[in-house]
Amino acid sequence: MSPSSTHERTQQSKSTPKHFLPHVQGLRAVAVILVVLYHFWPGRLSGGYIGVDIFFVISGFLITGQLARELERTGRIALPAFWAKRVRRLLPASITVLIFATLATLFILPLSSLVDSLREIIASTFYVENWSLAIGSVNYLSSHDATAAQHYWSLSLEEQFYVFWPLLLLLATWLGAKFFASRRWLPMIGLVAAVSVISLVVSLAYTATNPAEAFFVTFTRVWEFGAGAILALLPKWRPRGSIWPNVLGYVGLIVILVASYRYGPTTPFPGTAALIPVLGAGAVIVSARAERWWDIGSVLGGRVPRFIGDISYSVYLWHWPLIVIAPFIPGWGLDGINRIALLLASFVLGWLTKRYIEDPARTWSALVRRPPRATYAFMAVLMLVSTLFVAGTFAVQNPKYQAAAAQLSAISADPPACFGAEASADCTNPKLSAAVIPSAGFGNADKPGHDDCFVQLNESAVKECTFGSKAPGAPRVALIGDSHAYQYIEVMISLATKNGWALTTYLKGACPWNTVPIGGPSQSFIDSCSEWLGNLKTTLAQQPPYDAIFVTALHATPYVTSGGKSAIAAGFSDAWKQAKGAPIVALVDNPDFLSDPNKCLRLNSPKDCTEPRKDVLGATDPIAIAAAASGATLLDFTDKYCDAKTCFSVVGGANIYRDKDHLTVTWTRTLSSAIGTAIAATLAR
Repeated sequence: MSPSSTHERTQQSKSTPKHFLPHVQGLRAVAVILVVLYHFWPGRLSGGYIGVDIFFVISGFLITGQLARELERTGRIALPAFWAKRVRRLLPASITVLIFATLATLFILPLSSLVDSLREIIASTFYVENWSLAIGSVNYLSSHDATAAQHYWSLSLEEQFYVFWPLLLLLATWLGAKFFASRRWLPMIGLVAAVSVISLVVSLAYTATNPAEAFFVTFTRVWEFGAGAILALLPKWRPRGSIWPNVLGYVGLIVILVASYRYGPTTPFPGTAALIPVLGAGAVIVSARAERWWDIGSVLGGRVPRFIGDISYSVYLWHWPLIVIAPFIPGWGLDGINRIALLLASFVLGWLTKRYIEDPARTWSALVRRPPRATYAFMAVLMLVSTLFVAGTFAVQNPKYQAAAAQLSAISADPPACFGAEASADCTNPKLSAAVIPSAGFGNADKPGHDDCFVQLNESAVKECTFGSKAPGAPRVALIGDSHAYQYIEVMISLATKNGWALTTYLKGACPWNTVPIGGPSQSFIDSCSEWLGNLKTTLAQQPPYDAIFVTALHATPYVTSGGKSAIAAGFSDAWKQAKGAPIVALVDNPDFLSDPNKCLRLNSPKDCTEPRKDVLGATDPIAIAAAASGATLLDFTDKYCDAKTCFSVVGGANIYRDKDHLTVTWTRTLSSAIGTAIAATLAR
């Protein structure tokens, strides 16, 4: 996802103006804007990640053009000098942001992120982050815990391209000189085309069989660079006249924009889907006409697009760490105006980095006037500095990490008396009076497992996971709902295993089991919820009724109705009828804090990290109204969270929240006894 490929800047182009293409710089601006907007508002621009592919095509075009001109002029490629230029152009800004990410890991990010953050910072330092993520089977397009350096996957892939691509062109040159003396460019075009076709075929096959890895690995993306390279090697393949350049260029741009809106996390990618943005980018690149203000070259080559394209590399470097870090800064976050402020900050930091780090390092006479080995030594120093920052952070934080992990493990294995929800006026434990378990630095990581059972926001296929007893006559229990139901999955699995139940889960993010439509950040999200609910209805209709169904939902879900809570409650009741008479055990939702209390707990005592009850808890949860109307069993733990005026972030030594509204597994386990008793009573009827 990198605008890092070389380009002839306006100042440099004075000596070779025909090689500088302003509209390509504007296309770079389009690419970085798509990526940044996607990361800030993934629900609104769900396919903005295709900006990465645009960058790859641009890189292939510009780098191949540069190397081909050098071959034509000198008959060789000065590899050491070429690689040294890449180092001076890219590493100083890259290492600067990685050091920032390391310091954020030390001072801002939760302790639980230590291992993943530092591992990915090291991988990014040495440009192997894409392989690190591929080996870890990270699904980039789904919800997951991203580190501040995760976006370096594309930079890593691009640097790998810079290493092997000149070697490929040299091989083609040797073949041309030896076997095609009269048509020496033919082997280069043929070899680039062959490598690109092979990469595309591998990409199609790998995306179909292992999409998570296919997204990151180098050989599934080479064809995208190759597409740009072929355009550079065939300069006569350009639309002529006043009409066709604009037709082709604007169609390419429209295709890119439509794909950025229509694609989403369920789009198999790269695969065939990547052909659209790649072909669109190619169409724009070959359409350089800029004689009138409405020509595609004039529109993309204007001052503003060129400026954004010029700072795009540094903007890309900065925007993602800001997004990852912001939610953990007390008094800050990603809500409302804060998100817009961070977006603007990304561009300001990008401009500052371009002016005071990128440009000076690229033209630093101490390196430019010396042999390439001086630049390589500079590279080694920068990488060493980044590594030392990582090592220092690990040395400081790892003892704390190990202590917190050991504490959480011990509590899970053998919880103390009167811990968490077990605490009451009749059950107190003085040893827990100042405890916060898990610690504020670990609270965000204390989340349920089995995320393969949790349907992501824009997905609609029902995932049916089973746990517990496999005996034919075992009581059949289901867990159905949104992420607020998913937070109880570990409790339900433990209860099923202990009591011999056959547990089945049906869970989807931000999609409660309710017939009232919901709003959302995008139409694709709204449609996915509607489709999932329809698929769930069909699934339930095709099997015998469950013996009990445990349900809950986010109280603050944005339902689309003018009927208020009564209509929402009726929506729950109507949905429950799909269970064909199965008894329902409904749970009133937990309070929804205004911000993640772990941010407060990292700096303050639990008594200072509370919220007024009226601000975080609705007067009546519609699910309670539905339970009363339909005769369902109702569980209400509100008094465990709040007194008459205040809701707490820590109760009985247990840290309740892993974010502003989702519960830690540690806390939910302390509710296990009450939940199990209610379900057992329902099964006994």
